[in-house]
Amino acid sequence: MSKTHLFDLDGKVAFVSGASRGIGEAIAHLLAQQGAHVIVSSRKLEGCQQVADAIIAAGGKATAVACHIGEMEQIDAVFAGIREQFGRLDILVNNAATNPQFCNVLDTDLGAFQKTVDVNIRGYFFMSVEAGRLMRENGGGSIINVASINGVSPGLFQGIYSVTKAAVINMTKVFAKECAPFGIRCNALLPGLTDTKFASALVKNDAILNTALQQIPLKRVADPKEMAGAVLYLASEASSYTTGVALNVDGGFLS
Repeated sequence: MSKTHLFDLDGKVAFVSGASRGIGEAIAHLLAQQGAHVIVSSRKLEGCQQVADAIIAAGGKATAVACHIGEMEQIDAVFAGIREQFGRLDILVNNAATNPQFCNVLDTDLGAFQKTVDVNIRGYFFMSVEAGRLMRENGGGSIINVASINGVSPGLFQGIYSVTKAAVINMTKVFAKECAPFGIRCNALLPGLTDTKFASALVKNDAILNTALQQIPLKRVADPKEMAGAVLYLASEASSYTTGVALNVDGGFLS
């Protein structure tokens, strides 16, 4: 009996935002391991290049590209580059996000509000629009939005971040419905508490961490690599009839 090829990504081109560290880096490595040419992206090229170099050193295919998804001009530029270099995009992982303020909702700063909305909603939306247009030209593809359990159960002192992640979940369903005729699937990953620099304010605070762990049936924080497997499923033919789904990978927190 031969092994399944459902998870093979040979010949596919994948773009992963926020891929210089954390969950995005783990996703980039796994997609490359399965055969995809991964475009590793984040705001700063240096971090992306390090990840791309590591993928290439391990025998994979990768390209580093700087892109701040909160800046519309940079989104336009990066997709012009993708069209020129590859002529296609099969997988988009919207993972880059921001959460600049940790405070009571009544103390929300307008600047922090705008930055969070620009990256987490507008950035995801127009990255998906540009990727979707390219996928439509080439017969389909898979868009994966990294949302959060906060989009379902708001995190304390993470008001506007939680609001934007709820918007991402609904955005996922919008793209799933409207892009299905073009062979484009769109799904969301909802990570639980994960050991990343992004979540350090939660993971490194013993009081917050202990409270959080009491609500997680598996009683531990996730490793970034534990998010990558779910993304591989959503990116591959294994999920060919799956679209519009918000997949919780949270140790049971939302159960």
